[in-house]
Amino acid sequence: MSKKGYIITGIGIVVGLIAGYAYYYFVGCSSGTCAITSKPLNSTLYGGLMGGLLFNMFVKEKK
Repeated sequence: MSKKGYIITGIGIVVGLIAGYAYYYFVGCSSGTCAITSKPLNSTLYGGLMGGLLFNMFVKEKK
C-alpha cells in the first residue's frame, strides 16, 4: 500500500473513533448488557475499526 493509502486509512480510523464515541455518548446502552455500546472503550475501538475498513475501500492499488 502506498503512503496515500495509509493516510486515507488513518483518516478513516480517526473519523471512526470519533463516531464510535459519539454513538456511545448520544445513544449508548442504558441497561449495560450491550456488548459494544456498554463501555466507551469498546464503542470507540469498534468505530475505529469500521472507519478504517470503510475508508480503506477507497484506496486504489496499482496492478
